[in-house]
Amino acid sequence: MKPYSPSGLFPSGRPPRPTYREPHQVSGAGVAAGATATLAWLVLFGLLGRSLAGYAWWTLLAGGLAWLAALVLARFGDRGVAAGIAIVTAGGWSVAAAAVATRWAASGDWPLW
Repeated sequence: MKPYSPSGLFPSGRPPRPTYREPHQVSGAGVAAGATATLAWLVLFGLLGRSLAGYAWWTLLAGGLAWLAALVLARFGDRGVAAGIAIVTAGGWSVAAAAVATRWAASGDWPLW
């Protein structure tokens, strides 16, 4: 009797798994570089504000510009740097929002107008 030989219509084993390669792999160094540069960027823009309202508006503008850079980097460049930019920008916006909310709660007056 011959050993059973499958025809291929019903495969007997698992198919080989595909191997995917990232064109721009995310590295910890890239995330750290993006985070550090964005932190400096937000601090420099935040220092331009002479009041809480100025700080909040400058931080919002700087974060928007940083996110535009992150979008370009995520599409065409280093996605690790883009991730670092996005993470720190979200943190910077959170700090500005907390400062505005704290002043608003303490004074009852919206501080951005």
